[in-house]
Amino acid sequence: MDAGRDWFDLLPKVDLHVHLEGAIPAATLLMLAHRHGGAAEVPDAAALARRLAFRDFSGFLTAWHWLHRWLRNADDLADAAEGAARSWAAGNVRYVEAHCSPIDLAGLGLNAGTVVTAFRRGLDRVPAVRVALIVDLVRNYGPEAALRSAAEAAELRGLGVVAVGLGGDERAHPPEPFAPAFALARARGLHVTVHAGETAGPASIRGALAAGAERIGHGIHAVQDDLLLAELAARRIVLEVCPTSNRRTGAVRQGTTHPLGRLLGAGCRVVLGSDDPVLFSADLAQELRVAAFEHGCDRRRLRELQDDAVAAAFLDQSAQAALRAALHADPAWTTT
Repeated sequence: MDAGRDWFDLLPKVDLHVHLEGAIPAATLLMLAHRHGGAAEVPDAAALARRLAFRDFSGFLTAWHWLHRWLRNADDLADAAEGAARSWAAGNVRYVEAHCSPIDLAGLGLNAGTVVTAFRRGLDRVPAVRVALIVDLVRNYGPEAALRSAAEAAELRGLGVVAVGLGGDERAHPPEPFAPAFALARARGLHVTVHAGETAGPASIRGALAAGAERIGHGIHAVQDDLLLAELAARRIVLEVCPTSNRRTGAVRQGTTHPLGRLLGAGCRVVLGSDDPVLFSADLAQELRVAAFEHGCDRRRLRELQDDAVAAAFLDQSAQAALRAALHADPAWTTT
């Protein structure tokens, strides 16, 4: 086994819930900050770590917006994407569906096409990992802006955009008003995944499904409603669960058990995601460790979760089959 790397690092993996901007490695983020005059604010890696520290969801959002300060032009975006892709490749992540938020950069005069083209330029520098993109409509901007963003995303399928997502402030912006944007996206060949049941309760998940979500980002508060749990299991709705993120943001209170085990026990389709690795100091290998050591998932079950992620990916059947074969051919897949 590679020095300093364990089975969780070496297992070939699929990450369906990660935000590209939140996956910029610390070294790349530090370089970008220095490029734009931030050396006095964050002179070194230790200072950067302190700047990205937070205690709750509000603090997380503050750190997220601070991070975005250093994404100012197309070259920044390409370098950020390359850094993220290199970190995924180093962790033996073979396939990623990465959320990105072009609308957050509109104030800089960067349209969605420019943003996605720049991200793709950086991702293509790292052929070891295949990265599809999910354009986050960002609920905070409202349903009309989401409709425009969905139309823009549909024009970018040739750059590897496979879906639209809906992140942002879940409590203030329930999903139902975004149904027209989701319908437009699906009519034009894109899939739909919605953050729901992360900071809000079961009603948010029900609303996301009613609005057209195919997968649910997080969905952990489904455990508050046994009927909803049963519905999710029966309908085989995929929940993209990010345990470390939920702990760090306070979506799961300290001292309580994370709902992952209960979701699995209820028969829900669950895939693990890393969400924002640079902010949570946790990659997908760490989430596998959480599943193993806190929720009793053995290696066979963890491999099944990766197979489940392949089946849940927004890929056609032939691409899923090829990805599954590549994972199963890796020596770590059969290591006991």
